[in-house]
Amino acid sequence: MFGNLGEMAGMMKKAKDIQKNLKNMKEEMAKAEFSGSCAGGKVEAVVSGDMIVKKVKIASEVTSDAELLEDMVTAAVNTAINNAKNAAQERMNEATGGLDIPGLF
Repeated sequence: MFGNLGEMAGMMKKAKDIQKNLKNMKEEMAKAEFSGSCAGGKVEAVVSGDMIVKKVKIASEVTSDAELLEDMVTAAVNTAINNAKNAAQERMNEATGGLDIPGLF
């Protein structure tokens, strides 16, 4: 009758450990920065782990064509965001021990 109590206590401890790991991971991700670039580095974007654009760098030689510049900035920002998402997923897997928890990212 009480044999399952030990299992339940173990599951509760594991859940608390995962919760702590997730909190630490989210704090680390918020501090981390991820970059993306295009046109051989002529346009670079930097985003935080919580998907906030921190910086966009544009080389002076690409500013004459506005449409091309818009496309390059978009590509660089999207690459940086994808890099941040991939890093978040990797860290999520580490924090949860590979356990898939829907809705976290």
